[in-house]
Amino acid sequence: MSKKIVGIVGSYRKDRVIDTAVSEVLKGAEAHGAETSKIYLIDMHIEFCANCRKCAQEKDVGNRAKCVHNDDMEDILSRVDSADALVLGSPVNFFNVTAVTKRFIERLLPYAYWPWGAKMPKFRVKNATKKAVIVTSSAAPAFLGRIFMRAPLTVLKAAAKCMGAKVVQSLYFGLVAQSPDSTLNEKSLRKAYKAGEKLAS
Repeated sequence: MSKKIVGIVGSYRKDRVIDTAVSEVLKGAEAHGAETSKIYLIDMHIEFCANCRKCAQEKDVGNRAKCVHNDDMEDILSRVDSADALVLGSPVNFFNVTAVTKRFIERLLPYAYWPWGAKMPKFRVKNATKKAVIVTSSAAPAFLGRIFMRAPLTVLKAAAKCMGAKVVQSLYFGLVAQSPDSTLNEKSLRKAYKAGEKLAS
C-alpha cells in the first residue's frame, strides 16, 4: 500500500521558494510510489487559539482532542492523522516562522494533555509513527541562518513531534531573496527531491 504524505505550506506566496521546495519534496516521494497532497495555510480558515485549554483537559481521547472552534483545522488535522509522513514548510519572517504558520501551530494544542494544575503539558502521541521533513528559507546564508535564526527549525520540529512525526531531514535554504523573483537553484531542488525520496522509503 502506498504511503500518504501531506505537505503543509506556510508561505504567503505560491509557486515561490518554500512552495517550490515542498513540491519538490513531494515529487521525490511520488517517484517512490507515495500518494501526496498539499495544504496551503493561506487558503484555510484557521481561527486563533483562544488558549481556553478545553481541548487539553480531555483525558482519554486517543491522539487528539477536539477544539472548540469550528473551522478548517479539523479537516487539516484529520488529513495529518491519516498520513504516514509530513512536509512542513515556512520561510523565515522576522527570525521565526510566518504568522499563518504560527497560527496553525498554536492550534495543535489538542495533541496535548494539560489538565489544570499541571505545570507542563504532555504529548498525547507517545511514539512517533510518522516521518517528517521540515523546510525553511531566508535571505541570509544558510549556515548563518542555522546559527542565528534557528527558531523556525525548532518550532517546525516541535510541531512535527506534536503531530506524532519524527523529523528525518531539515532543509534550510539560504540567500533566496537576492532579487524579487528569486527561485531555488538546481542543487537545492535536487536536495529537496532527495529528501522526498528519503521520506517515502
